[in-house]
Order: sequence, then structure tokens, then C-alpha cells
Amino acid sequence: MHSVKIEPKYITKSNPRIGLIALASDFMIEKDFINVIKNKDIDFFVNRIECYNPLTKENLIKMSEKVTEVTNDILPDQNIDCVVYACTSGTIAAGYESIERKVKLAKPEAKVTTPSTAAIKALKKFDIKKLCIFTPYSKELNDEVVEHFKNQGYDITSNSYFDIQSDYDIGKVDQNYLYDVLSEIDLKDADALFISCTALPALPIIEKLEKRLNKIVLSSNQALIWDTLERIGKNDSIAGFGKLFKSN
Repeated sequence: MHSVKIEPKYITKSNPRIGLIALASDFMIEKDFINVIKNKDIDFFVNRIECYNPLTKENLIKMSEKVTEVTNDILPDQNIDCVVYACTSGTIAAGYESIERKVKLAKPEAKVTTPSTAAIKALKKFDIKKLCIFTPYSKELNDEVVEHFKNQGYDITSNSYFDIQSDYDIGKVDQNYLYDVLSEIDLKDADALFISCTALPALPIIEKLEKRLNKIVLSSNQALIWDTLERIGKNDSIAGFGKLFKSN
């Protein structure tokens, strides 16, 4: 046998890289990301983090203790442009600074975004002051999310929640039922509706909701994906996912 060594030729320029940390129990986040970025020159990598049920502040903080380890396993020893920690209530419970610090222990070069910080950024973009909040969480976790936005200076005009204890069950909420519920929500004093939780099937119904409610509608996944694209310089106007993506 004649064997020949051939020198490889490597690419000199690569696409921006997104590293997504998804909850192990989340049905929606990867699907939503792919639906938005599928036609863009972006490399998308996912690792999952162990999630503890029931969803409580204590369990969310416990989950965050593994952020560095999970981040490190996304293309080990390779650079990532933006690391996305995909848990709204988890970021509020642990604190953005704690999540960012733990990510940067593994990927010091990466920008870091989370649903709660991305939502605040989106609210500021539209200069929204009065907000209606919907969550799928337990009463305790729901109230912590509401309190977080109050502490950020927002007037919470109304709030509704499902009182679901398990992240798996949040992902099983019927999308059409969610649309019906949100279509009837009290928005008369609000500038916008924010739908919390990356596991809820909210992104596909946002545009329809905005037409029905005649209000700006934001969701955890929508704001998170929008901010991720902002951070890697790929946020051109995108149709089909609400006014936030059309505002670029």
C-alpha cells in the first residue's frame, strides 16, 4: 500500500459562535433559537445544565453552581463569542453578576447574556415604563420575578401566573391555550406585556398577540435571542417574531 501524507488547509475566518446553556428540562429554547438564526452565518452550540425541581429560588441557585463546568464543556479550549444562560428566574435568583463571573471563569473572552438582562435591555429600547408580567411559575417564584422588575424601576400594572412547580410541565403548556389566556390578560394600564420563562412556547405567538392586543409583547426567548444577535453583530431586521426584531 502506498501512503501519502497531505497537509491540511484550515479556514482563516469563522462564523460568530454562540454557546447556549439550556436547562436539562427545557423543551423550547433550542427550537426557538434555531427558528430565528437558521438563515444566518452563525455557529450554534448547546450544552445542558442539570435542573432541580420543584422550581424554587434555592434550587435555581443550586443549579447555577454548575455554570462554569457546563460552559467549559462547550467547545473546550475554543473561543465563544457569546455565552447564553437560558434561565430567566434562575438569573434573577443567582444574580447576573454571579452568572457572568462563572461563565468567564471558563470563557473569559465571551460576552454573556441572560433572559432577565435581555428583557430589561428590550424594555429600555422601547422606553417602556408600565409593564404587565405573565409567568408560569409558582406564586413564590412569580412574586420574585415581579419584585425584580419593580426594583429595576418598572411600574407593574398587572400580573398573572400559572403556578406550575416543574420545568417539565411548563414545556408542556398548550400553545393555543397560552395564546387564549394572554389574549384576555389585563393590559389597559400597561405599555407592554412580558412573558417570562424560556420553557414556555411563547415565541411563535408573539406577532399574533401584538396584533390582537395592540401592545408590545416581549418574551424571555425573544429578548434573549435578540440580545444575543446584538452582541455578535448579526441583528438584522427579522420578520415573524414581533416588533422587537423589526426595530433594528
